[in-house]
Amino acid sequence: MGYFLILTFLFAVGGMTGWGIEVIYRRFVSQKHWVNPGFLTGPCLPLYGFSLCILYLLAGLESRIPAADIRIQKLLLFLLMGAAITALEYAVGRIMIETQHIRLWDYSTCLGNIQGIICPRYSFYWMILSAMYYFFVHPHILAALEWLSRNLAFSFCIGFFYGILVIDFAYSIRIMRRIRMFAREKQIVVRLEALREEINFNLQKRRPRFLLSLKTERPLAEILEQYHEKLRNRTEKH
Repeated sequence: MGYFLILTFLFAVGGMTGWGIEVIYRRFVSQKHWVNPGFLTGPCLPLYGFSLCILYLLAGLESRIPAADIRIQKLLLFLLMGAAITALEYAVGRIMIETQHIRLWDYSTCLGNIQGIICPRYSFYWMILSAMYYFFVHPHILAALEWLSRNLAFSFCIGFFYGILVIDFAYSIRIMRRIRMFAREKQIVVRLEALREEINFNLQKRRPRFLLSLKTERPLAEILEQYHEKLRNRTEKH
């Protein structure tokens, strides 16, 4: 089976699984209510999709790690995996800030953070998740790929996933473009999660949306102006 089909399968699995992890984390740890994370509408976080592809490829390089002790070899592998995902996280976060003026996540309050995009705490989490992937997920991924190679008709489902993803991306990018234009005009970086909370605050029903969480009842321009005003007030207070 070709690498293209393997990586598209892994991206789909990783994107949806990572989305589920983020939903649970935000519900019970960070934000204490149900939040649809990321800028897409559907159940996919591309960062996790790319991360699973990276973990799969790096796991195949284990035998090339120069270490006599197998425990040291695995430790170095997990460090490499954590560092690779951290580098990906920094690249994605930096690109979004520089090109879209949008901050998808914010680690500014975490100790040792770099530009609020990465920090040692979450790099450690990525290393732990990498180890969990290696021991508990990777064997099943290999089995799933073996099954997929014998049932290529299932690739239709993968194609269906990407068809929906393209539609979702086209819808979401229109909203991101409007946010980017506003952010450039005001010379600010918009924190997507804070903007989402602002949108939910302005809902007449006062209940946060899960799907279409960036859909507004009032014109988006008004919500952005309100967000900017609150941001400016907080800045002046500090």
